[in-house]
Amino acid sequence: MNAVRLTPPAGPVRATIPLASSKSESNRALIIDALTGFRCQLQNLSTARDTQTMIRLLSSEDQSAGPSTADVLDAGTTMRFLTAYFAVTGQQKIMTGTPRMCERPIGILVDALRTLGAEITYLKNDGYPPLQLHGFDASGVDRLSIRGDVSSQYISALAMIAPMLPTGLTIELTGAVGSRPYIEMTLEQMRHFGANVIADWTTNTITIAPKPYVPTTFAVESDWSGASYWYSVAALAEDETSEIELLGLKEKSLQGDSAIVDIMRSLGVDSTFTETGVRLTKRPAETSLTWDFTDCPDLAQTVAVCAAVKGVTLTLTGIESLKIKETDRVAALQAELQKIKAELVEVETNHSYEVRQLTPYPAQPTPQIHTYDDHRMAMAFAPVAMRQEIVIEEPGVVAKSYPSFWDDMKKVVEVSFS
Repeated sequence: MNAVRLTPPAGPVRATIPLASSKSESNRALIIDALTGFRCQLQNLSTARDTQTMIRLLSSEDQSAGPSTADVLDAGTTMRFLTAYFAVTGQQKIMTGTPRMCERPIGILVDALRTLGAEITYLKNDGYPPLQLHGFDASGVDRLSIRGDVSSQYISALAMIAPMLPTGLTIELTGAVGSRPYIEMTLEQMRHFGANVIADWTTNTITIAPKPYVPTTFAVESDWSGASYWYSVAALAEDETSEIELLGLKEKSLQGDSAIVDIMRSLGVDSTFTETGVRLTKRPAETSLTWDFTDCPDLAQTVAVCAAVKGVTLTLTGIESLKIKETDRVAALQAELQKIKAELVEVETNHSYEVRQLTPYPAQPTPQIHTYDDHRMAMAFAPVAMRQEIVIEEPGVVAKSYPSFWDDMKKVVEVSFS
Protein backbone atom coordinates (compact mmCIF):
# COMPACT_ATOMS: atom_id res chain seq x y z
CA MET A 1 0.00 0.00 0.00
CA ASN A 2 1.44 3.34 -1.06
CA ALA A 3 -1.50 5.52 -0.10
CA VAL A 4 -5.04 5.50 1.25
CA ARG A 5 -7.79 7.84 0.04
CA LEU A 6 -10.45 8.83 2.57
CA THR A 7 -13.77 10.34 1.50
CA PRO A 8 -16.22 12.14 3.84
CA PRO A 9 -19.43 10.45 5.03
CA ALA A 10 -22.72 11.40 3.41
CA GLY A 11 -24.64 11.72 6.68
CA PRO A 12 -24.38 11.43 10.46
CA VAL A 13 -21.77 9.10 11.93
CA ARG A 14 -22.85 6.16 14.06
CA ALA A 15 -20.03 3.81 15.03
CA THR A 16 -18.87 1.43 17.74
CA ILE A 17 -15.09 1.05 17.82
CA PRO A 18 -13.38 -1.93 19.55
CA LEU A 19 -10.20 -0.05 20.36
CA ALA A 20 -6.75 -1.59 20.26
CA SER A 21 -5.19 -2.48 23.61
CA SER A 22 -2.71 -0.11 25.22
CA LYS A 23 0.83 -0.82 24.07
CA SER A 24 2.13 1.30 26.96
CA GLU A 25 0.49 -0.96 29.54
CA SER A 26 1.33 -4.07 27.52
CA ASN A 27 5.04 -3.30 27.24
CA ARG A 28 5.38 -2.59 30.96
CA ALA A 29 3.49 -5.76 31.87
CA LEU A 30 5.73 -7.83 29.57
CA ILE A 31 8.93 -6.58 31.24
CA ILE A 32 7.56 -7.25 34.72
CA ASP A 33 6.35 -10.69 33.62
CA ALA A 34 9.82 -11.46 32.29
CA LEU A 35 11.31 -10.44 35.65
CA THR A 36 9.05 -13.01 37.35
CA GLY A 37 10.33 -15.72 35.03
CA PHE A 38 7.29 -15.43 32.73
CA ARG A 39 4.87 -16.69 35.38
CA CYS A 40 2.14 -14.05 35.06
CA GLN A 41 -1.17 -14.28 33.21
CA LEU A 42 -1.39 -11.29 30.90
CA GLN A 43 -4.71 -10.61 29.20
CA ASN A 44 -5.65 -8.41 26.24
CA LEU A 45 -2.06 -7.70 25.18
CA SER A 46 -1.67 -5.21 22.35
CA THR A 47 -1.32 -6.42 18.77
CA ALA A 48 0.73 -3.32 17.94
CA ARG A 49 4.05 -3.98 16.22
CA ASP A 50 5.96 -2.44 19.14
CA THR A 51 4.43 -4.93 21.57
CA GLN A 52 4.79 -7.88 19.23
CA THR A 53 8.46 -6.93 18.81
CA MET A 54 8.83 -6.92 22.59
CA ILE A 55 7.24 -10.38 22.83
CA ARG A 56 9.50 -11.72 20.09
CA LEU A 57 12.69 -10.36 21.65
CA LEU A 58 11.78 -11.64 25.11
CA SER A 59 11.29 -15.11 23.69
CA SER A 60 14.25 -17.45 24.03
CA GLU A 61 13.31 -18.86 20.63
CA ASP A 62 14.07 -15.60 18.79
CA GLN A 63 16.91 -16.23 16.34
CA SER A 64 15.86 -13.85 13.56
CA ALA A 65 18.91 -11.57 13.81
CA GLY A 66 21.29 -13.94 15.55
CA PRO A 67 21.09 -15.13 19.15
CA SER A 68 22.96 -12.12 20.58
CA THR A 69 21.22 -9.31 18.67
CA ALA A 70 18.00 -7.57 19.70
CA ASP A 71 16.65 -5.49 16.81
CA VAL A 72 13.81 -3.33 18.16
CA LEU A 73 13.02 -1.87 14.71
CA ASP A 74 11.57 1.62 15.37
CA ALA A 75 10.21 0.98 18.88
CA GLY A 76 11.64 3.49 21.33
CA THR A 77 9.91 2.06 24.39
CA THR A 78 11.06 -1.43 23.47
CA MET A 79 14.66 -0.21 23.10
CA ARG A 80 14.74 1.53 26.49
CA PHE A 81 12.87 -1.16 28.46
CA LEU A 82 14.76 -4.10 26.97
CA THR A 83 18.14 -2.42 27.42
CA ALA A 84 17.45 -2.17 31.16
CA TYR A 85 15.97 -5.68 31.36
CA PHE A 86 18.76 -7.42 29.44
CA ALA A 87 21.34 -5.45 31.45
CA VAL A 88 20.03 -6.32 34.92
CA THR A 89 19.57 -9.98 33.98
CA GLY A 90 23.19 -10.16 32.80
CA GLN A 91 22.44 -11.03 29.19
CA GLN A 92 24.94 -10.33 26.43
CA LYS A 93 23.04 -8.54 23.70
CA ILE A 94 23.62 -6.12 20.88
CA MET A 95 20.80 -3.56 21.00
CA THR A 96 19.99 -2.01 17.63
CA GLY A 97 17.12 -0.76 15.49
CA THR A 98 16.21 1.21 12.37
CA PRO A 99 18.45 4.09 11.22
CA ARG A 100 16.05 6.54 12.90
CA MET A 101 16.11 4.48 16.11
CA CYS A 102 19.90 4.74 16.10
CA GLU A 103 19.56 8.54 16.01
CA ARG A 104 17.44 8.62 19.17
CA PRO A 105 19.46 9.24 22.35
CA ILE A 106 19.91 6.62 25.05
CA GLY A 107 22.98 7.96 26.89
CA ILE A 108 21.17 8.98 30.08
CA LEU A 109 19.83 5.45 30.55
CA VAL A 110 23.15 3.81 29.71
CA ASP A 111 25.00 6.04 32.20
CA ALA A 112 22.52 5.09 34.91
CA LEU A 113 22.80 1.36 34.14
CA ARG A 114 26.59 1.57 34.19
CA THR A 115 26.41 3.17 37.63
CA LEU A 116 24.26 0.26 38.83
CA GLY A 117 26.77 -2.31 37.53
CA ALA A 118 26.07 -2.91 33.83
CA GLU A 119 28.95 -3.19 31.37
CA ILE A 120 27.84 -1.44 28.19
CA THR A 121 29.79 -0.18 25.18
CA TYR A 122 28.64 1.86 22.19
CA LEU A 123 29.26 0.28 18.81
CA LYS A 124 29.13 3.47 16.75
CA ASN A 125 28.28 6.88 18.26
CA ASP A 126 28.48 7.60 21.98
CA GLY A 127 25.05 8.13 23.48
CA TYR A 128 23.16 6.30 20.71
CA PRO A 129 22.38 2.74 19.60
CA PRO A 130 23.69 0.33 18.53
CA LEU A 131 25.23 -0.75 21.81
CA GLN A 132 26.63 -3.94 23.34
CA LEU A 133 25.58 -5.32 26.73
CA HIS A 134 28.35 -7.44 28.24
CA GLY A 135 26.89 -8.43 31.62
CA PHE A 136 25.97 -7.12 35.06
CA ASP A 137 27.77 -7.04 38.41
CA ALA A 138 25.71 -5.12 40.97
CA SER A 139 27.68 -2.10 42.21
CA GLY A 140 25.71 -1.64 45.41
CA VAL A 141 24.66 1.87 44.38
CA ASP A 142 21.14 2.41 45.67
CA ARG A 143 20.49 6.02 44.67
CA LEU A 144 20.49 7.75 41.27
CA SER A 145 19.79 11.26 40.07
CA ILE A 146 18.33 11.52 36.60
CA ARG A 147 16.84 14.37 34.59
CA GLY A 148 13.08 14.33 34.58
CA ASP A 149 12.61 16.39 31.43
CA VAL A 150 14.16 14.16 28.77
CA SER A 151 12.25 10.87 28.51
CA SER A 152 9.98 9.22 31.06
CA GLN A 153 10.92 5.90 29.42
CA TYR A 154 14.40 6.07 30.98
CA ILE A 155 12.82 6.50 34.41
CA SER A 156 10.28 3.74 33.86
CA ALA A 157 12.99 1.37 32.60
CA LEU A 158 15.09 1.93 35.73
CA ALA A 159 12.10 1.72 38.07
CA MET A 160 10.93 -1.64 36.70
CA ILE A 161 14.30 -3.32 37.24
CA ALA A 162 14.84 -1.75 40.69
CA PRO A 163 13.11 -4.52 42.71
CA MET A 164 15.70 -6.95 41.34
CA LEU A 165 18.67 -4.95 42.68
CA PRO A 166 20.21 -6.23 45.96
CA THR A 167 19.58 -2.92 47.77
CA GLY A 168 16.66 -1.58 45.72
CA LEU A 169 16.85 1.91 44.28
CA THR A 170 15.91 5.50 45.00
CA ILE A 171 15.52 7.63 41.88
CA GLU A 172 15.76 11.38 42.32
CA LEU A 173 14.30 13.32 39.38
CA THR A 174 15.99 16.65 38.74
CA GLY A 175 14.47 19.62 36.97
CA ALA A 176 11.00 19.60 35.47
CA VAL A 177 9.33 16.20 35.21
CA GLY A 178 7.80 15.43 31.81
CA SER A 179 5.21 12.76 31.01
CA ARG A 180 4.62 12.15 34.71
CA PRO A 181 1.43 10.09 34.08
CA TYR A 182 3.56 7.54 32.21
CA ILE A 183 5.86 7.24 35.22
CA GLU A 184 2.84 6.88 37.50
CA MET A 185 1.44 4.20 35.18
CA THR A 186 4.69 2.28 35.55
CA LEU A 187 4.71 2.55 39.35
CA GLU A 188 1.06 1.51 39.64
CA GLN A 189 1.64 -1.56 37.48
CA MET A 190 4.67 -2.43 39.57
CA ARG A 191 2.53 -2.24 42.71
CA HIS A 192 -0.03 -4.52 41.06
CA PHE A 193 2.71 -7.15 40.78
CA GLY A 194 3.74 -6.76 44.43
CA ALA A 195 6.53 -4.17 44.25
CA ASN A 196 7.07 -1.89 47.25
CA VAL A 197 7.11 1.59 45.68
CA ILE A 198 6.87 5.02 47.30
CA ALA A 199 6.68 8.14 45.12
CA ASP A 200 7.07 11.56 46.74
CA TRP A 201 6.14 14.14 44.11
CA THR A 202 6.92 17.05 46.44
CA THR A 203 10.60 16.08 46.22
CA ASN A 204 10.33 14.15 42.93
CA THR A 205 11.80 11.07 44.55
CA ILE A 206 10.84 7.44 43.86
CA THR A 207 11.93 4.78 46.35
CA ILE A 208 11.73 1.10 45.39
CA ALA A 209 12.51 -1.70 47.84
CA PRO A 210 14.51 -4.86 46.94
CA LYS A 211 11.42 -7.06 46.80
CA PRO A 212 10.86 -9.47 43.88
CA TYR A 213 7.67 -9.23 41.87
CA VAL A 214 4.79 -11.59 42.65
CA PRO A 215 3.35 -13.38 39.58
CA THR A 216 -0.32 -12.52 39.08
CA THR A 217 -2.99 -11.76 36.45
CA PHE A 218 -3.12 -8.42 34.65
CA ALA A 219 -5.69 -7.24 32.08
CA VAL A 220 -4.57 -4.48 29.70
CA GLU A 221 -6.95 -1.56 29.15
CA SER A 222 -7.80 -0.23 25.70
CA ASP A 223 -5.50 2.48 24.36
CA TRP A 224 -6.34 6.10 25.13
CA SER A 225 -3.80 7.27 22.54
CA GLY A 226 -5.80 5.33 19.95
CA ALA A 227 -9.00 6.82 21.35
CA SER A 228 -7.74 10.33 20.60
CA TYR A 229 -8.20 9.86 16.84
CA TRP A 230 -11.85 9.01 17.37
CA TYR A 231 -12.33 12.09 19.53
CA SER A 232 -11.00 14.04 16.55
CA VAL A 233 -13.40 12.20 14.23
CA ALA A 234 -16.29 13.14 16.54
CA ALA A 235 -15.12 16.75 16.79
CA LEU A 236 -14.90 17.09 12.99
CA ALA A 237 -18.18 15.30 12.20
CA GLU A 238 -20.44 17.94 10.64
CA ASP A 239 -23.77 16.36 11.58
CA GLU A 240 -24.61 17.36 15.17
CA THR A 241 -26.34 14.03 15.83
CA SER A 242 -23.18 12.01 15.19
CA GLU A 243 -22.21 9.56 17.94
CA ILE A 244 -19.27 7.21 18.50
CA GLU A 245 -18.84 4.58 21.20
CA LEU A 246 -15.30 3.51 22.16
CA LEU A 247 -15.07 0.12 23.87
CA GLY A 248 -12.76 -0.94 26.68
CA LEU A 249 -11.89 2.42 28.25
CA LYS A 250 -12.07 3.28 31.95
CA GLU A 251 -12.97 6.64 33.48
CA LYS A 252 -10.22 6.18 36.08
CA SER A 253 -7.35 5.18 33.82
CA LEU A 254 -3.62 4.72 34.43
CA GLN A 255 -2.95 6.26 31.01
CA GLY A 256 -1.99 9.91 30.81
CA ASP A 257 -3.54 10.23 27.36
CA SER A 258 -6.97 10.01 28.99
CA ALA A 259 -6.45 13.80 29.18
CA ILE A 260 -8.04 13.78 25.72
CA VAL A 261 -11.42 13.83 27.50
CA ASP A 262 -10.76 17.31 28.88
CA ILE A 263 -8.95 18.61 25.80
CA MET A 264 -11.70 17.60 23.39
CA ARG A 265 -14.43 19.09 25.54
CA SER A 266 -13.08 22.46 24.38
CA LEU A 267 -12.99 21.22 20.78
CA GLY A 268 -16.62 20.12 20.79
CA VAL A 269 -16.88 16.58 22.19
CA ASP A 270 -18.74 15.37 25.30
CA SER A 271 -17.75 12.06 26.95
CA THR A 272 -20.23 9.79 28.74
CA PHE A 273 -18.75 6.70 30.40
CA THR A 274 -20.72 3.47 30.24
CA GLU A 275 -20.21 -0.09 31.47
CA THR A 276 -18.44 -0.95 28.21
CA GLY A 277 -16.47 2.22 27.47
CA VAL A 278 -17.20 5.84 26.57
CA ARG A 279 -19.77 7.46 24.26
CA LEU A 280 -18.77 10.57 22.30
CA THR A 281 -21.35 13.18 21.31
CA LYS A 282 -21.20 16.69 19.86
CA ARG A 283 -21.19 19.95 21.82
CA PRO A 284 -20.30 23.58 20.96
CA ALA A 285 -16.56 24.17 20.60
CA GLU A 286 -14.53 27.03 22.06
CA THR A 287 -12.85 29.55 19.76
CA SER A 288 -9.43 29.07 21.35
CA LEU A 289 -7.58 26.56 23.54
CA THR A 290 -4.28 26.58 25.44
CA TRP A 291 -2.87 23.24 26.58
CA ASP A 292 0.36 22.02 28.15
CA PHE A 293 1.25 18.67 26.52
CA THR A 294 4.16 17.91 28.87
CA ASP A 295 2.27 14.95 30.38
CA CYS A 296 0.63 13.77 27.14
CA PRO A 297 2.90 14.59 24.17
CA ASP A 298 1.44 11.82 21.99
CA LEU A 299 -1.82 13.77 21.79
CA ALA A 300 -0.28 16.92 20.36
CA GLN A 301 -0.43 15.99 16.67
CA THR A 302 -4.06 14.88 16.83
CA VAL A 303 -5.19 17.99 18.70
CA ALA A 304 -3.19 20.30 16.43
CA VAL A 305 -4.80 18.92 13.26
CA CYS A 306 -8.28 18.94 14.76
CA ALA A 307 -7.95 22.55 15.92
CA ALA A 308 -6.60 23.59 12.52
CA VAL A 309 -9.60 22.14 10.69
CA LYS A 310 -12.14 23.57 13.14
CA GLY A 311 -10.54 27.02 13.07
CA VAL A 312 -9.81 26.94 16.81
CA THR A 313 -6.68 28.90 17.70
CA LEU A 314 -4.54 26.42 19.67
CA THR A 315 -1.57 27.32 21.85
CA LEU A 316 0.65 24.32 22.65
CA THR A 317 3.39 24.11 25.26
CA GLY A 318 5.40 21.13 26.48
CA ILE A 319 6.03 19.65 23.02
CA GLU A 320 9.86 19.79 23.01
CA SER A 321 10.09 15.98 23.25
CA LEU A 322 8.27 15.64 19.90
CA LYS A 323 11.49 16.54 18.12
CA ILE A 324 13.15 13.23 19.09
CA LYS A 325 10.27 10.86 18.39
CA GLU A 326 9.80 8.61 15.32
CA THR A 327 10.43 11.79 13.34
CA ASP A 328 10.80 15.43 14.29
CA ARG A 329 7.08 15.77 14.85
CA VAL A 330 7.17 19.55 15.20
CA ALA A 331 8.81 19.94 11.78
CA ALA A 332 6.50 17.30 10.28
CA LEU A 333 3.40 19.12 11.57
CA GLN A 334 4.67 22.42 10.25
CA ALA A 335 5.10 20.94 6.79
CA GLU A 336 1.87 18.98 6.58
CA LEU A 337 -0.48 21.52 8.18
CA GLN A 338 0.36 23.83 5.29
CA LYS A 339 -1.36 21.34 2.98
CA ILE A 340 -4.65 21.95 4.79
CA LYS A 341 -4.05 25.72 4.79
CA ALA A 342 -3.00 26.01 8.43
CA GLU A 343 0.26 26.75 10.20
CA LEU A 344 2.16 25.81 13.34
CA VAL A 345 4.34 28.71 14.41
CA GLU A 346 6.75 29.04 17.31
CA VAL A 347 6.07 31.90 19.70
CA GLU A 348 9.51 33.04 20.77
CA THR A 349 8.45 34.87 23.92
CA ASN A 350 7.15 31.89 25.92
CA HIS A 351 8.54 28.76 24.21
CA SER A 352 5.10 27.80 22.93
CA TYR A 353 3.57 27.12 19.54
CA GLU A 354 0.33 28.23 17.94
CA VAL A 355 -1.85 26.47 15.38
CA ARG A 356 -3.77 28.86 13.15
CA GLN A 357 -6.20 28.21 10.34
CA LEU A 358 -5.29 30.28 7.28
CA THR A 359 -8.12 29.38 4.91
CA PRO A 360 -11.60 28.15 5.91
CA TYR A 361 -12.58 24.68 4.72
CA PRO A 362 -12.38 23.09 2.23
CA ALA A 363 -8.68 23.92 2.11
CA GLN A 364 -7.87 22.38 -1.28
CA PRO A 365 -9.34 19.54 -3.38
CA THR A 366 -7.37 16.57 -2.03
CA PRO A 367 -4.32 17.24 0.17
CA GLN A 368 -1.77 14.42 0.19
CA ILE A 369 -0.15 13.92 3.58
CA HIS A 370 3.38 12.59 3.99
CA THR A 371 3.73 10.42 7.10
CA TYR A 372 7.51 10.40 7.72
CA ASP A 373 7.43 6.74 8.87
CA ASP A 374 5.38 7.99 11.84
CA HIS A 375 2.18 6.18 12.79
CA ARG A 376 0.80 9.19 14.63
CA MET A 377 1.14 11.48 11.61
CA ALA A 378 -1.05 9.12 9.59
CA MET A 379 -3.74 8.76 12.25
CA ALA A 380 -3.70 12.42 13.32
CA PHE A 381 -4.54 13.58 9.78
CA ALA A 382 -7.03 10.81 8.95
CA PRO A 383 -9.98 12.56 10.73
CA VAL A 384 -9.66 15.46 8.26
CA ALA A 385 -11.70 13.13 6.02
CA MET A 386 -14.78 14.09 8.03
CA ARG A 387 -14.62 17.46 6.21
CA GLN A 388 -12.91 16.77 2.87
CA GLU A 389 -11.25 14.08 0.80
CA ILE A 390 -7.67 13.43 1.86
CA VAL A 391 -4.86 11.06 0.84
CA ILE A 392 -2.50 9.60 3.45
CA GLU A 393 0.82 8.22 2.18
CA GLU A 394 2.29 4.93 3.46
CA PRO A 395 -0.78 3.92 5.49
CA GLY A 396 0.97 0.76 6.73
CA VAL A 397 2.81 2.81 9.36
CA VAL A 398 -0.21 2.47 11.68
CA ALA A 399 0.86 -1.13 12.41
CA LYS A 400 3.28 0.28 14.97
CA SER A 401 0.48 1.01 17.45
CA TYR A 402 -2.98 0.42 15.91
CA PRO A 403 -2.95 -2.26 13.18
CA SER A 404 -6.73 -2.27 12.70
CA PHE A 405 -7.03 1.52 12.34
CA TRP A 406 -8.01 1.61 8.66
CA ASP A 407 -10.55 -1.19 9.13
CA ASP A 408 -12.10 0.84 11.92
CA MET A 409 -12.06 4.01 9.80
CA LYS A 410 -14.20 2.21 7.22
CA LYS A 411 -17.04 2.50 9.73
CA VAL A 412 -17.14 6.28 9.34
CA VAL A 413 -15.64 7.20 5.93
CA GLU A 414 -15.00 5.62 2.54
CA VAL A 415 -11.52 4.05 2.47
CA SER A 416 -9.67 3.02 -0.70
CA PHE A 417 -6.05 1.89 -1.01
CA SER A 418 -3.69 2.31 -3.95
